[in-house]
Amino acid sequence: MPKHSQNTTRKRRALPKAERRNQLIKATIKCIAKKGLAATTMADITNEADLSVGIVNLHFKTKELLLIETLRFIADEYKEGFDQIFTSKSMQDLEKLKAIIDYDFSPRIINRNKLAVWFAFLGEVKARPIYQRICAQHDDEINHEICKLFSSLLSENTKRENDFELITSAYSALTDGLWLDILLSPRRSTVKAARNAAWQYVSGLLD
Repeated sequence: MPKHSQNTTRKRRALPKAERRNQLIKATIKCIAKKGLAATTMADITNEADLSVGIVNLHFKTKELLLIETLRFIADEYKEGFDQIFTSKSMQDLEKLKAIIDYDFSPRIINRNKLAVWFAFLGEVKARPIYQRICAQHDDEINHEICKLFSSLLSENTKRENDFELITSAYSALTDGLWLDILLSPRRSTVKAARNAAWQYVSGLLD
């Protein structure tokens, strides 16, 4: 083996475990975005990551385990942004709600590969209970905090009765729909228009 190839192999094996796992997860995201969940193979992922099957198997024994960690990675990454907003000491409730909308339609979220993967997993939640549990856990935690914001901002409005959980579910459904529209019809649906639509829904409640 040429000397430079030996050095490259040693560098690949020398990466920390967490960094190697993230490398594989990012390769998995790219593959799923291109081919879908069912059609993506471990060979596709190893080729995308430029790693040997042996190295991949050291971290993930099966494709299913890698898929589960990929879903957790995307869900955790999404929730991290919300946690920063929810725990902010410098923002009032209305500012937090505006920040949530901005975050939901930020470049960090409106990433075509990640959106494609997210909806690919959502399409499998009925067949894969573990996917359902991961998605539901994060959604429940996020929606609980959003519901508290709506409750705080709308509780003083005595002109109407408000079901804050339903309002929160409607916002979540609207966001999912706008994301899907951006993914499927990028020429028609712009991020700016989607963000404005989300804010129109929220501002209509606050009037």
